[in-house]
Amino acid sequence: MRPGPRGAPPGAASLDPAARRALARQRRLRRRRAGLTRLAVLLALLALGLGLAVSALTGGPAASRTTGGERRGNLGAAGGIDATAAEMPAVEAGLLPWRLATAVSREVVLPSRGGTSLVVVGGLLQDGSSSSAVVEVDPSTGSARQVGTLAAPVHDAAGVDLGNEGLVLGGGSSVPVATVEQLASLAGAGSGPANATRIGSLPGARADASAVVIGSTAYVVGGYSGQRADAAVLATSNGRTYRVVANLPDPVRYAAVAAFKGRIYVFGGDAASGPRAGAPVSAVQVVDPATRSAVVAGHLPQPLEGAAAAVLDGHLIVAGGSTLPASASPRQAPSVTGAIYDWSTGAHRALLAGHLFTPVSHAGVAVLGNRAWLVGGETAPNEETTAVQMFEPNPRFGVAGKPGAGSPYYGDTLLIADRGNNRLLALNDTGRIIWQYPGPGKPAPPGGFYFPDDAFFIRHGTAIISNQEENDTVVEIGYPSGKVLWQYGHPRQPGSLPGYLDNPDDAYLLKNGEITVADPMNCRVLIIDPATKKVLHQIGTPGTCEHQPPTYLGSPNGDTPLPDGDILVSEINGSWIDEFTLTGRLVWTVHLPIGYPSDPQYLGNGRYLVADYEKPGAFIEFDRNGHIFYRYGPASGTGELNMPSLVESLPSGVLMANDDHNDRMMAIDPATGALVWQYGHDGVPGTAPGYLYKPDGFDILGPGGTFPTHPATG
Repeated sequence: MRPGPRGAPPGAASLDPAARRALARQRRLRRRRAGLTRLAVLLALLALGLGLAVSALTGGPAASRTTGGERRGNLGAAGGIDATAAEMPAVEAGLLPWRLATAVSREVVLPSRGGTSLVVVGGLLQDGSSSSAVVEVDPSTGSARQVGTLAAPVHDAAGVDLGNEGLVLGGGSSVPVATVEQLASLAGAGSGPANATRIGSLPGARADASAVVIGSTAYVVGGYSGQRADAAVLATSNGRTYRVVANLPDPVRYAAVAAFKGRIYVFGGDAASGPRAGAPVSAVQVVDPATRSAVVAGHLPQPLEGAAAAVLDGHLIVAGGSTLPASASPRQAPSVTGAIYDWSTGAHRALLAGHLFTPVSHAGVAVLGNRAWLVGGETAPNEETTAVQMFEPNPRFGVAGKPGAGSPYYGDTLLIADRGNNRLLALNDTGRIIWQYPGPGKPAPPGGFYFPDDAFFIRHGTAIISNQEENDTVVEIGYPSGKVLWQYGHPRQPGSLPGYLDNPDDAYLLKNGEITVADPMNCRVLIIDPATKKVLHQIGTPGTCEHQPPTYLGSPNGDTPLPDGDILVSEINGSWIDEFTLTGRLVWTVHLPIGYPSDPQYLGNGRYLVADYEKPGAFIEFDRNGHIFYRYGPASGTGELNMPSLVESLPSGVLMANDDHNDRMMAIDPATGALVWQYGHDGVPGTAPGYLYKPDGFDILGPGGTFPTHPATG
């Protein structure tokens, strides 16, 4: 149940004076018992060996265990950090382009029986009421349909899939309840109604708990009865009868819970008693149902409540939640975090593995395959959201615990042509600006640095070539020196005579040392000898901007070098894509069903990628026959594109683009359509770190001075 004021014991606001005195006496007794328990545990640990006591529950060497009780472990002065632990992959996370129809938090989310859809059950709505709806959601499209109802509205319930039947355990609306309901079906799309029926009760009212399944048994962990914390871990094989298998050393509610290799991991939660009552804790508790025991096995880097936990590809992942520094007053309002941790069961530590796109707490979570889906939740205390997010381990996004973990360009440098701000920026994989041009000691070239439309690394990463569209120039700049090495064109003097350009676009250095540039207002593409500044070849004819290749081109704005030595040209007029040899011979041409093709790129295996520079814009993957393999172009929402001019496929598998008129760089996962990274603020231009103004080009510099997105250049 949603807690009362910060710092107040859960439910204390509803107690009369006599009940308050009784509660105080219970707390004093609990503190005395806890003190005796800790003393007994300390003596036991001294006898058994500190390390053995922890490893017995966390997957290490076998050790003696107490049965039917509870026990504390300790990681020692070093914090349990194992420098030799194997590297764990970072986590890719993203925001889906679709949203729920209704904002909700504290709901149960279960996978359908076929593992293709999500079943969203109950939850807390924006008006503070509880939902009774059972809704099936297709994560590939966002389409949803109500497939049933609960017997009574509920939120903060625990839920599991036990034997292909969904169980909804406890929770409540105005007060916690003990009711256990069973969903009629989790069969997925096209199945019959999934109405729920009451099949039994928990031993007592319990809300704010979590549930997991090990084998054929479900376990209910943590929670709150309305008067006290629930330390007992309950086991059931049918939802009707229950037994206690252990007691949590630190009773909590709103914990993130997951089952892993026969044990139950309890991450954080809200303290139910003691000086931190009502505040999140950092303890990681481990329950072993086989030995009927539980210990505190370690701590998270920060206190967390309302986080989500999932086992993905053999990794224990903890995402999001509300946090409050241990040094802060429990009465202080918590903040919502987007941190994602990978918990090492061997080293008893959590490594930062990435970040949610939208920080959230108290969301429902379900796993389909090796991907977790985070549904709804709260973006601030008591503020429900319609957002749906995904996260999954992905070694191409880096290594957990390392700087840049979770970045789609992990280990690389990102160059941004920030056109509206007349500057170039280089960012490391943490998103920090490490270089800027022009800048101190890096003066602008003669005629100024104006309207940088594109910029690409060249010469093994020692220089950058950039075209200034409305400055009518192309310039080569040393990197990182900022020294001007070469310039072509006349600043703000458009023309078609030798040495002149008119709104140049996409300047590239070829492997043979020549430079190619699209000259759209002159209806041509030029191949230039940089040493003499002479035009070696011209494709198209100034004055006629129509599609009659190779004699005439319809305002070409892209001329990407290809592995075979040819160039890939986009024509704005008529939406054509062409391949030409450097001498101007047409290899093939295709018309695309888009409005404004911009800067096509080669993906390999006969496939190409192009941006549609419109609002809403799109990304299109196609072949030379015009077959469309993939299209991304949401018509609304966070994923909507506003005149994107360049999209490229990164080694991590994401599609990165400059979304010009949204003032951002962004990356999506083509498998899910999720927005997994962004630099800049939607529609809010600026010059401060984290802000852009109509970014119009970008490039990636890989290790060893490599160009992963355009290896055919010089």
